[in-house]
Amino acid sequence: MKKYLIILFALLPLWVAAQMVQPAKWSATEMGDSVRLKAQIEPGWHMSIIEFGEREFAQEYTDSFVITIAKAELTPIRFNACNDVMCTAPEVWEYKDQQPTNEILHDEMQANTDDSLLWIFFMGFLGGLLAIFTPCVWPIIPMTVSFFLKRTDKGAANAILYGLSIIILYVGLGLLISAIFGASALNDLSTNAVVNIIFFLILIIFALSFFGLFEITLPDSWSTALDNKARSTGGFLSILLMAFTLVIVSFSCTGPIIGTLLVEAAGQSLLAPAVGMLGFAIALALPFSLFAMFPQWIKKAPRSGSWMTSFKVVLAFLELALALKFLSVADLAYGWGILPRWLFIAIWIVCFAGIGIYLLWHIRGLSTTRKIIRTIVIIPSFAFAAYLVPGLWGAPVKAISAFAPPMEIEGREVFHDYEEGTAYARQVGKPVVIDFTGYGCVNCRKMEAYVLDNDSVKARLQNYVFIELYVDDKRPYNQQDGQLSVGDYNSRIQREQFGANAQPFYVQLDKDGNQITEPIAFTTDPIEFINWLKH
Repeated sequence: MKKYLIILFALLPLWVAAQMVQPAKWSATEMGDSVRLKAQIEPGWHMSIIEFGEREFAQEYTDSFVITIAKAELTPIRFNACNDVMCTAPEVWEYKDQQPTNEILHDEMQANTDDSLLWIFFMGFLGGLLAIFTPCVWPIIPMTVSFFLKRTDKGAANAILYGLSIIILYVGLGLLISAIFGASALNDLSTNAVVNIIFFLILIIFALSFFGLFEITLPDSWSTALDNKARSTGGFLSILLMAFTLVIVSFSCTGPIIGTLLVEAAGQSLLAPAVGMLGFAIALALPFSLFAMFPQWIKKAPRSGSWMTSFKVVLAFLELALALKFLSVADLAYGWGILPRWLFIAIWIVCFAGIGIYLLWHIRGLSTTRKIIRTIVIIPSFAFAAYLVPGLWGAPVKAISAFAPPMEIEGREVFHDYEEGTAYARQVGKPVVIDFTGYGCVNCRKMEAYVLDNDSVKARLQNYVFIELYVDDKRPYNQQDGQLSVGDYNSRIQREQFGANAQPFYVQLDKDGNQITEPIAFTTDPIEFINWLKH
């Protein structure tokens, strides 16, 4: 008896855990007088339908369970799920007439937004790391940290507080931009021709400056006044003012990085500018806090010298490449046709090959350590340039899918007008897939490269009429209404007919224009998209 009790208590946690999980997640989509019910089953589980009206279900479902049924025939579904260890207790799920499709779309769009925010945070953090090694920031680190360490016995704590102040200032900047412009204005800002051309020119100017043609500096009086004010003020305010001094002094180097980040974040979500600035500020503040906690590291840190000149030149090539992103967005949104995909890729090849050639040309006479460091940069630069070469002839080059213009996918007829595409579908008797996309949409480019260019996906899409609708196309929709753009019209279709305003966003219709399954948002898994097409 004791042995059985021990086994029982050992299995009890497994049984409790099995009851807490939700291996089957139910959703519903209204389709006129019918409702499509779906249970998505977690990997490693299988589900059995115990009771659903008078219907009998003999099989076990391991991937999903889908059924379309008239609303008048709907009854609660009693089911249970099992894995290799234990089964859940029978559960009951009941459909409620509350527009569940909107809830499903909200979850998918929220996941899409979360992915975008992670991407923006990563880009911001990478930009902050680059900014550390610029001649506007690196020389300031030892001077600032030494100043704090000499002030009081709380020097290290003050230096860390200084790093936090940097984060507060940059995050505050991101929140301020979001509050001033709002979500819709930020989205318009990301594809506005004037804004993108301005940032394109700014990056070109800064790149030329980093190449050594001229110097860009802010008036010394600005930083001097702030520095004097900080030294005469006590407490947290003085530390905050010193952090603001750093922001002003370093702007000639950090400005293009911040500008690129903010415009890229503008088209993602309302919080994206703040999230981008958070990533940037954390990376920028790291050396101040770390050197304050470990002051002996300052003695081992390399002094400003020829390596910084080389870093400026490398950064200049990168800024030239990034500048093309802004020119490309304006070019695509307004239909100018001045920067086709092949030319974009060709210039990127020149930029990254230029990095490798420059570093290799100036490698003579350096110490062994510096030669090794340069080699670590030279090899990836040439390798990446070589990787981009097939893109000149139509290869997807997925690594730059977020930056390059959208590629033309071979073997697929694409309509760019909703009425024209749906009329053709009725004529040929084919269902429709609508792709709501955008020229400034990073995730759209990723999905095109990883999913839509997949051979299996392309084969499936041959059975559909494919309609691609850009929501940020700035060209006029018709001559009669010059204020209505193509993008405005496409965005109106997405909002009014499908209750969404996010990209990428895919909808399936039958030949008569009726929605036949719930839409799908961003994914990089071709199998998931193929399974969606099967429905």
